[in-house]
Amino acid sequence: MAETTIYQICTASIEEDDIGSLLKCVAEQAQQQREDLVSGINTFYLIFAGALVYFMQLGFAMLCAGSIREKNVKNVLLWNLLDSAGGAFGFWSLGYAFAYGGDDPTSSQKTFIGNAGFFLMGDTDMEFWFFQFAFACAISSIVAGTIAERCQMMAYICYSIFLCGFVYPVCAHAFWSANGFLSAFAKEPLWGTGVIDLAGSGPVHMTGGVAALVMAIILGPRRGRFYDEDGNVLDEPKPMGPHSVALQFLGTFALWFGWYGFNPGSTLLIHSAQLGDVASLVAVNTTLGAAAGALSGMFTSTILDERKTGVYTWDTTAAMNGCLTGLVAITAGCATVEPWAGFIIGLVAGWVYLGASALILRLRIDDAVDAIPVHMGGGAWGVLATGLFSNPSRMELAGYATDHLGWFYEWGRGSGNFTLMGIQICSILFVFGWTVCIFTPFCYMLKLVNWLRIDPLEEEVGMDLSRHKGSAYQSEDISNKAKSELYSSRRDLSTSGHRKSSKGTDEPAPQADSVGGSEHAADDVA
Repeated sequence: MAETTIYQICTASIEEDDIGSLLKCVAEQAQQQREDLVSGINTFYLIFAGALVYFMQLGFAMLCAGSIREKNVKNVLLWNLLDSAGGAFGFWSLGYAFAYGGDDPTSSQKTFIGNAGFFLMGDTDMEFWFFQFAFACAISSIVAGTIAERCQMMAYICYSIFLCGFVYPVCAHAFWSANGFLSAFAKEPLWGTGVIDLAGSGPVHMTGGVAALVMAIILGPRRGRFYDEDGNVLDEPKPMGPHSVALQFLGTFALWFGWYGFNPGSTLLIHSAQLGDVASLVAVNTTLGAAAGALSGMFTSTILDERKTGVYTWDTTAAMNGCLTGLVAITAGCATVEPWAGFIIGLVAGWVYLGASALILRLRIDDAVDAIPVHMGGGAWGVLATGLFSNPSRMELAGYATDHLGWFYEWGRGSGNFTLMGIQICSILFVFGWTVCIFTPFCYMLKLVNWLRIDPLEEEVGMDLSRHKGSAYQSEDISNKAKSELYSSRRDLSTSGHRKSSKGTDEPAPQADSVGGSEHAADDVA
């Protein structure tokens, strides 16, 4: 069917000899069609960017699965799927409303949390919700790798909903809402500028990293990681994975690819040449930050190893995590720094990763995938770096106020103005304080009701056999003695109805679905 032209629309109601009215109608119709086209382009852009961000879930899943031992692969893959399921429920029901509900750009009033739009009731931009949902899923997946191989499924589901439905939305509201107290987009931003964080080094990555730190400390390390069976400290931490470097690299590449939606998509609009220039700069800085982080992480690790052993080795983990830390760090300032500064931010990010990774090992904090140094360390450095390197021309192009510049540029114009840098520091302290204060009691509550950590025997056998009806691979190296002991204890459950917990108290027998698959697994033992 042929599309009706503007001329046909106008002449249907206006006489052709009424030139003035006809021209006015043509102009109005052309303007309306332009606005419709702009709206459609922006909507598609945000949906496409959101899809790229969601593709990062594949990256998180592959990276986590490759970084752990093969006896827990099915478990961690299911966790990453539940990030989307639980995260969608939490963000749909409460999270979006707490983050952006009730925003009033015309008001100078600051709010701590949103208060409207629960369950997407009311007038909501669906494309914006979808884009933000993908962000919420990402933050939940950050924690998954850290606590892998020792956390109960119930705890994981609860924390995923809680993180996406409450913890993250408060940070997002503070940074990006029109009424957030840190927001640069508020009518009267804090100290005249507000925090600069385009895509979430602070509210997404640092929040996830701090949550992972809290949960790792309360949950404790994997058995045998830092202590022997008698509780004595090992001379060196026991290596536990990775079981598949191929999956690690696949996950890293998928995450890097998804970051081209995460960062450029955070411009939210693309309908003008100016917005296109901003998005292009963001893509370039994202690339340079990742590249510099990978190079600095790998080569610095090589130099340090050579000084210790006299042999040059090339650490794949340092390269991959250096790359990811560079991506995390450039996320905040990708629209406001020059490409050379983006490269420097990534370069330093590789060193931040190596230092933070060594520190948590020294503190005996067990992070199965090094998510804490990557996301907490990289996120904090990224927010700080934005306060150092933000360029006045780039800030103006991206829509930020230019009264207060990056500290290095303030020096360049003969000023010691620390305003922007001070706001960036305050935002880091807020993210850390809020996440620790709200997530710590939540994790202790899970521990109190015995929902946090799995049984020691199940941990030894692996979650795949004990809770997911069999191994992900048929080459699982688990002792038959441990398997037999597990299945024997579960046969006793069916007759006694109770068993002794690790604390020596009676514990109710698990439901049938909790022990399902033991018959199949028993066949493997036989």
